[in-house]
Amino acid sequence: MTHQALTMYDYHVWANQTLFNRLLELQNDVYHQEVKSAFPSVSKVVSHMFIVDQLWFHIISGISMSDALEIEKVETDTKNIEEMTMMFSKLTGQYKGFLNEQEDLDKRLVLDTPWAGRRETSLAEMVMHLVTHGAYHRGNITAMLRQMGYASVTTDLTSYWYK
Repeated sequence: MTHQALTMYDYHVWANQTLFNRLLELQNDVYHQEVKSAFPSVSKVVSHMFIVDQLWFHIISGISMSDALEIEKVETDTKNIEEMTMMFSKLTGQYKGFLNEQEDLDKRLVLDTPWAGRRETSLAEMVMHLVTHGAYHRGNITAMLRQMGYASVTTDLTSYWYK
């Protein structure tokens, strides 16, 4: 039986791609357009999502959070949606390869964050954090698109179930 965290990661990938497909339909000027919101543009939200997904990949791969935070970040702010879609696709391949090699996603690990300290957690819980973080920011993007006068797309889990 597939672990629930793997199913939820697949949902995360599907939801991102569904939203990115909508952004690809719009012009890059919409993607980079400034708006008064939680982020100054959709591109800044997508950039943040990528950087966080990449950070957590380093962490689940065994790099300490402190060291992962020091890894040079790929420049994402100036990328267009086509380039970011490709970058997410490559990172998704890395995640899937790593997660599929794991024998026990529920094994307990110590997560040591600079701002909150040490906590025992599991790979599955870290994946769930990644999924919920993505859902939160896909909501930001949906609100921003509506604010700019554009429709978004549904990325609810139930939509994934019935795809």
